[in-house]
Amino acid sequence: MHIQSDVCIIGDGAIGKVAALGFAQAGLKVALLSPASRAAASVATEVWDARVYAVNHVGHDLLSAVKVWEALDATRVAAVDSMAVHGDAAGELAFDAYGARVGALAWIVEDRNLNQALDAALKFASNVRIVHGRATSLQADEKAACVQLENGDTLAAELLVGADGGQSWVRAQCEIDFDYRPYGQRAIVTNFACEKPHYGVAHQWFSATEGIIALLPLPGLRVSLVWSAPDALADILSQETLTQLAARVTAWSTLQLGTLSPLQPEVVKSFPLSLIRPRAITAPRVALIGDAAHVVHPLAGHGMNLGFADVVGLIKAVTERGAHRDCGDARVLSSYARSRKEDILLMQLATDGLARLFGTEFEPLRMARNLGLNLVNKLPVLKRRLIGHALGR
Repeated sequence: MHIQSDVCIIGDGAIGKVAALGFAQAGLKVALLSPASRAAASVATEVWDARVYAVNHVGHDLLSAVKVWEALDATRVAAVDSMAVHGDAAGELAFDAYGARVGALAWIVEDRNLNQALDAALKFASNVRIVHGRATSLQADEKAACVQLENGDTLAAELLVGADGGQSWVRAQCEIDFDYRPYGQRAIVTNFACEKPHYGVAHQWFSATEGIIALLPLPGLRVSLVWSAPDALADILSQETLTQLAARVTAWSTLQLGTLSPLQPEVVKSFPLSLIRPRAITAPRVALIGDAAHVVHPLAGHGMNLGFADVVGLIKAVTERGAHRDCGDARVLSSYARSRKEDILLMQLATDGLARLFGTEFEPLRMARNLGLNLVNKLPVLKRRLIGHALGR
């Protein structure tokens, strides 16, 4: 079977799905390649997904535009009204929605809630054809990019979009080199019930010895933990019971949230952290988006938001291409790459720099970083710029 489309997207994660909906809404014919069809796992409604995203205003606006935000289960979405960053000494930095003149700084959304809403929207997207299979080769010429599937089918499109994650097959097929550096940390993620109300505040603690501990608000008396722990500590945390882990985190948060306790049933996930910086995010008739284009440290919670901004930038470049150019024209891809260069670079520098800065116990640097937090907290102009960047503006 030969399937022809304007845009072919490889990758069935949230970024690939929202890109498919966005291109379809723009009137383009889309093929979305995902792995072999699998039955959806049955999950009790009371189970809270351990993996969550802090969706900023760029993501919110994009999901609203493709009619997905309204399809989310709103009872499982929590607004972030303020953020408190705690250094490892007396350093403090705080942001709030009132000061930023917005209704919320971000929204905490479960991975399952987001993907269920995207899947429902795709069922009604007449311009999107979902193809199940495994790609084995990719070739591009002057007219199209062509993907050969394991079953012998082929997918051809003017533009091929790689949305297949940090270990991107598309990126490898295009022979795009990348810089890779492991952080020597693993993210431990789970959810807790909290004794005191969180009031929509996201907390983050930096520690040179224990990593970065973030507690994000969930609906009700619940919070989501993202602990970027050094590998040695992560090994210990992974072997402890969730009650023991709750006691550890309570020691950091007791003044703000009181005693934490595991949610039932207990769900804990862990994944290694690294920096992946491709030398390019485009190739002939190919564009990379999401983790295929960049993997950053999760300390700022903006990995998914960078992906949403990629989708916005790529759709804009394609829809403004002019009648005489096709979707995969070299100038279209160049426009996309230029539009994303600064945003991606700033986020890479910021997250990598903070991870390095707060990963050292060198006393002069320790004093400087905490002083820096306090200084930024007292400079309204700089603080507004940081908030604007966090909002995606």
